[in-house]
Amino acid sequence: MQVSDILERKGRDVVTVRPGATVQAAVATLAKRGIGAVVVSRDGRSIDGILSERDLVRGISRYGAEFLGRRVDEVTVHKVYTCAPTDDVHTAMAEMKRRKIRHLPVAVHGMLAGMVSAVDILREHCLKQGWD
Repeated sequence: MQVSDILERKGRDVVTVRPGATVQAAVATLAKRGIGAVVVSRDGRSIDGILSERDLVRGISRYGAEFLGRRVDEVTVHKVYTCAPTDDVHTAMAEMKRRKIRHLPVAVHGMLAGMVSAVDILREHCLKQGWD
């Protein structure tokens, strides 16, 4: 199975936040959408960073409530690991395991083309096994 197979089922839309947004705004977006990470993007297509729930917990633990008022581009992870739609799902899983991450933006020619998470991969595996 390829990453594109997962994107066909779940869709290719990716929630993004602008680099100048506050961390509080990013938190609100995560909560409203029920997701665990957002791609930081100046134009909705570039991949300028990623901000996950784990990053938020670490930031609040270290800086306290003032962390929520900081700009996303000050606290985001700028080295973003990505995968391609043509990548095998096992390759994506191995990358997540190696990097200890749960979200991989999908990129085509460096531009955002989707997002897969560990939960997406688990869901696909369960469907293939007939486990509803």
